[in-house]
Amino acid sequence: MPLDQPAQAIGSPAYTRPRRRLNLAPMTLKITVYSKSACPQCESAKSLLKARSLPYEEIKIDDEAERLAFYAKCGPAVRQMPQVFINDQRVGGLTGLQAALQQLGL
Repeated sequence: MPLDQPAQAIGSPAYTRPRRRLNLAPMTLKITVYSKSACPQCESAKSLLKARSLPYEEIKIDDEAERLAFYAKCGPAVRQMPQVFINDQRVGGLTGLQAALQQLGL
C-alpha cells in the first residue's frame, strides 16, 4: 500500500486481510499396520493405504501368544487385527483407519 493512502480499518469494505503463505509440503505420516496372515480386514486396510499412495510399515503377528501380548499392550478392548497406528497413536482397525484418513482429508 502506498504511503500517501490512509490505512483501511479492519471491517471496512476496502480492507483485505494480508495473505499468509501456506505450507503445502506433504504431511509426514508414520503409518504402522499390525496384521496377521489370512486376515481380510488387514488386506483391506493395506489396499486402502496403497490406493491413496500412503507409505506404511507392516508388522505381522501370526503367533497367537505374541498377538495376545500385543492386544494387552493396546488396551482391554483390543481383540482384532489389523491395528493401525498413525504417528504412534492407535486409530484402531479398518474403520478407525477410514475415519482417521477422512479427518486428515486424505
